[in-house]
Amino acid sequence: MSLFALFGPPVITLLLFIVGVFPYALWVSRRKPSRAARLAAISTSVALAAYGAGTYYGLAYTNPLDLCATKTASGSYMDSGRDYSLTSAEVHGFPPSITCHWSSGYSTNDVSFWTTPLLCAGLACAAVCFTLILIHRSKHRRASHDHKLDA
Repeated sequence: MSLFALFGPPVITLLLFIVGVFPYALWVSRRKPSRAARLAAISTSVALAAYGAGTYYGLAYTNPLDLCATKTASGSYMDSGRDYSLTSAEVHGFPPSITCHWSSGYSTNDVSFWTTPLLCAGLACAAVCFTLILIHRSKHRRASHDHKLDA
């Protein structure tokens, strides 16, 4: 496994979090959004970060073999610490899954255990918050429309 595959996703996640805090803080301080809008923004960001970390920010799609094993001098991929060679790697987009198949017959999943639950929780929270925002806006529009008709 390359150093980027090992240290890249946590570092990128942290950098994206730091970069995302500033626009979020500016938005909250200037616009004063509702609680549902703030939660929708946060949960969407959490889902995107979990998906990005689960796919190792695209490395799973470009070269999944590097995520599974270490490339030897002869060009084959071997399991570090064992004498098993890598036979294939499967990558699934949603939920993110990188399955490595070894010559010994066993398979490993290289996606962190927290990725899928965090992705699903973020998406579920975002869906609920966006639904609440749409319901609130439709009630607000209907009430303002009814108020204009009364005048």
